[in-house]
Amino acid sequence: MLAGYDTHRQAVDEELRAVFEGRQGFLYDVLRYHMGWVDQQGIPVDAPLVLHFQPRLSLLSCEAVSGDFHPALPAAAAVELVHNFTLVHGDVQSNRSAGRPGSEDRPSIWWVWGPAQAINAGDGLHALGRTTIMRLAQRNVPPQHILSAMQSLDRACLTTCEGQYMDLEFQDRLTVTGQAYLDMAARKTGALSACAAELGALAGGASEQVCAAFAAMGKRIGVARQIVQDISELWGEHGDGMTSANVLNKKKSLPLIYALETAPVSGKRELGTIYMKRVLQSEDVARLIEILDIVDARSFAEEKASELADEGLASLGDAGLSEERLTPLREFSRSILEA
Repeated sequence: MLAGYDTHRQAVDEELRAVFEGRQGFLYDVLRYHMGWVDQQGIPVDAPLVLHFQPRLSLLSCEAVSGDFHPALPAAAAVELVHNFTLVHGDVQSNRSAGRPGSEDRPSIWWVWGPAQAINAGDGLHALGRTTIMRLAQRNVPPQHILSAMQSLDRACLTTCEGQYMDLEFQDRLTVTGQAYLDMAARKTGALSACAAELGALAGGASEQVCAAFAAMGKRIGVARQIVQDISELWGEHGDGMTSANVLNKKKSLPLIYALETAPVSGKRELGTIYMKRVLQSEDVARLIEILDIVDARSFAEEKASELADEGLASLGDAGLSEERLTPLREFSRSILEA
């Protein structure tokens, strides 16, 4: 695990618990359940927060600018809440019964309380994310910067929804170009990670120009992470494609798009036949993976993710930061390439 993760996780966990402090009622019990703090009956459980990569990007960006990650804790907590809002809604859209990443044996909100309450809970997480941005005032961030942070978060949320729309719409199409996929990923995942990095730099006192450089870095790292996640969902833990994401939907990921563009005619025809089926069977998924392996689609996608991560760090070339300040971000960038 990347150095500093536990320190960041504990700090964000404390910030999030402060956000929830004094909030009582069914909605907040459900949200605490999703965060991993309580069980279905509302009884506290001893489980560490699963900190996603976007909040860490906020903290590392702030630390790179100022030498201290603490000013960005409200921003990191806000980004974590907004990301969880997308996860809760995504569970409903994809019919995922499993809970948050890292707790696959924990049923998702919609599986326990139904899709209507899951949508309500997701909206609650989104609203909490917006209110949490205001806590930047407690970290001595100037009011005008807090307003900029709020605007950035709202834009990222809207752009993320655009990307999710595209991702869902792609499921009903056989032909999707590689450029269309990258555009979708830049919206679905890149927008929030760009916001996370920008807010971290802003909390650290960076100039508008430097904040923009961090946003560009975050966007590329976000797209790289989306590609890595798609690879993991396609090949699965044992490299055989036996993951629920493949059986339950027909996502158009970069490896699949590459195969549709480069495979021999017979392979393209077979992929088309598989994806015309209403429901994919285990043998269909296994054959799909075989075709992807024939054209080395996994290596292509991994190289693209690595290229984007490198471009992201290169975006900070004119930010005036020392190599010592950039080292944690370089290590983080390499870590997100691990499936």
